[in-house]
Amino acid sequence: MVSLLQLGAVLDAVDLGSIAVSAALFVAGFVVVYLLGMALFVPAVRRLLGSKGFDEAVRSLATSVARAVVWVGAVAIAFTVAGFGAFLSAFAVFGGAIALAIGFAAQDLLGNFVAGVFILKDKPFEVGDWIEWDGNAGRVEDIDLRVTRVRTFDNERVTVPNGDLANDAVTNPVAYETLRQKFVFGIGYEDDIDAATDIIIEEAEAHADILDDPGPSVRLVELGDSAVGLQSRWWIEDPDRGDFVQVRSEYVQRVKERFDAAGIDMPYVHRELTGSVEVLERAAE
Repeated sequence: MVSLLQLGAVLDAVDLGSIAVSAALFVAGFVVVYLLGMALFVPAVRRLLGSKGFDEAVRSLATSVARAVVWVGAVAIAFTVAGFGAFLSAFAVFGGAIALAIGFAAQDLLGNFVAGVFILKDKPFEVGDWIEWDGNAGRVEDIDLRVTRVRTFDNERVTVPNGDLANDAVTNPVAYETLRQKFVFGIGYEDDIDAATDIIIEEAEAHADILDDPGPSVRLVELGDSAVGLQSRWWIEDPDRGDFVQVRSEYVQRVKERFDAAGIDMPYVHRELTGSVEVLERAAE
């Protein structure tokens, strides 16, 4: 009877010792991998993205992801070192299935997220830029990893998914230091084209905000039903939405006033209806 008790005690001691060894191996493996990952892997990821010119938001996100990878890697290696490889394999299969299901459910969200990363990297526009897309226009207020917030010129906030801005054409009129503007002035068929052209050029050259180099130009672009179209082209420096509208308005108004003073007509389309109306009277019964 004593020998059986002693044997049970020995077996319990062996089980406890095995568990203690496995626990020690798990802790040691986790600590070693975690410390090495945080000291080497995470800084290396941040330096790599910095050398590639990624935005701070992308680097911060990548740092968080790298830390999560270090945690998962440390746990996985700790389980393997401790001798729980079968459990780890089963957990990996289950985790893969969950990740696949989440990926299908959130594919639009992930698409916008990836698009946000490319927008921050490629910088087709930046905060403060005036952009135009899909018939809309406004000034960029904030670029997030999922959406971009734009303030319209009617003082409305539009939240645009990054996927829309990354996959469709976006116009950035303020991407360069200068911007060319165009406007078509219509004059009558009886008016002098050369005289009208001189007025258009002179008013452009006289405007303080219109550049001399490149200089303004005029092209005859259309012979309409009631007018000859002269397209004026001019350049402004450091384009901004307010400057764009103001310069255009002032310049067109001055040309209109010069045309009026010179007797140059700016005709508009009119229609003349001809015919007759026949009225039938029916005697009341």
